[in-house]
Amino acid sequence: MSRFVRASKYRHVFGQAAKKEHGYDNVKVSGSAWDTNLVSASGRYISVNWNASGGGAFAILPLPSPFAAVPNFPHKLPDVIPLARSHTAPVLDTDWSPHNDSIVASGGEDGKVMIWKVESSAFEDWGQDHWVPEDFDPVARIDASPRKIGQVLFHPTASNVLASASSEHTVKLWDLADTDRPRSVLTGHSDTIQCLAFNPTGTLMATTCRDKKLRLFDPRVGSEAVRITEAHGGIKGARVVWMGDLDKIATTGFSKMSDRQVSIWEAGGLGSVKTITIDHDGNIRYYEYESDSLFALAEHKSPDPQRGICFLPRRALNVSDCEIARAYKVSGSSVEPIAFIVPRKADSFQSDIYQLQPPSEFFAGKTAPLKLVSLENGAVFNGAQSTFTPSAPAPAPTHVPAPTAFSAPPPVTKAVTMPTHVPQTPVRSESAPVPQLASPISESPVILTPPTQVDDEGKTTVLEAEVDRLNSELRAAREKIRNMELQVEGLKANARKAAQALMEA
Repeated sequence: MSRFVRASKYRHVFGQAAKKEHGYDNVKVSGSAWDTNLVSASGRYISVNWNASGGGAFAILPLPSPFAAVPNFPHKLPDVIPLARSHTAPVLDTDWSPHNDSIVASGGEDGKVMIWKVESSAFEDWGQDHWVPEDFDPVARIDASPRKIGQVLFHPTASNVLASASSEHTVKLWDLADTDRPRSVLTGHSDTIQCLAFNPTGTLMATTCRDKKLRLFDPRVGSEAVRITEAHGGIKGARVVWMGDLDKIATTGFSKMSDRQVSIWEAGGLGSVKTITIDHDGNIRYYEYESDSLFALAEHKSPDPQRGICFLPRRALNVSDCEIARAYKVSGSSVEPIAFIVPRKADSFQSDIYQLQPPSEFFAGKTAPLKLVSLENGAVFNGAQSTFTPSAPAPAPTHVPAPTAFSAPPPVTKAVTMPTHVPQTPVRSESAPVPQLASPISESPVILTPPTQVDDEGKTTVLEAEVDRLNSELRAAREKIRNMELQVEGLKANARKAAQALMEA
């Protein structure tokens, strides 16, 4: 065995479970057998699928913290609480808008998708003697399908776009400003859709399905997938998540022998990069991705198995305690926050473990850039930012003109993140973060003008910043080319389908 230990700033990360009074108890979790996360979180609230009579419902609760109790709010919930009740059958999935922490979507067995807006006044005087529970009402209803809606998912950069997956084996994309018909329909699944995920800019969508296939779609073109590959061999639930801006996808699933697996896929051709097999227990493991390999770091052990789990948007983490991820675990009748912490002695902001975090013209073809927010000071940067070192760096331009004004790139840092939709085995990545979105902010870019007189060190800094910007633009151009190629393949797939229909007719 080698005497050398692989260097990693995340090697000592640990999971810290909250005290019982910091979570929620007496939670009446839904008894539905649908394979779902059961819980979802925004920067202000959580939603939990609820076991309610007389139709479907879910609970909306203030966001609990692993570091302190929710102020003026009971840890043990009353037997009767306000619920979002308008579904006529069990609620199967919820998702919070990445653009507004107070807006949540729900999908249920009744084939309906509903949009809800939470007012902070809804939680005043909870549990007091004079308190009367008042249920939440939806602000929009969509007749999404004649069959059950198993998943709902907001678009990461287009605030009014929502995706829903149904038991018709299709994914529909909706413009929430006009819900009379879906704007795009993704087809080709031959069985139950188990999970769906947008890439960071929302130009691609990956899905897992009970037919054991991983699919890649252009959500604007619609129709059938532009890439398909065989994924995990078992039929149990599989999850998918994008690995930040690395153009790679992570999935969890099961082998034919029911062994739990984690796989990494190359997004361009869905080629398999890496697959590892893990144990059957219910522990939460974390890994670091580097050089096409997954390196095991540690695991969070608990005697209580989780029924469902979700992760907090990273912009809402407690950076003063070096919290790099936070999970909300549903177990029995409780919701337990778990903080994942990198132990550091310094009191200052640890920039090396945090990267910038991403804060309706989508169907017309416009790709909105991610808005990136510094966890240190809240500064905002507009546009695609690269936060990883490629294995084969792009060649630097031979001539870099002296700039007169440029968009200031943020410091390049690396971060480890937990995927938000992989409840069984989160994959952690040093160079492949899963971005989370910020609240709406100004569209104006930050423009800085370098001083007219700078020393040699200052000139070097300006040139390095300009090189980083040009490299970022080059990567963005390559992504546009790849997306155009995928659109062409999508049009070809539609043409083949139309030709086949004409021949059959």
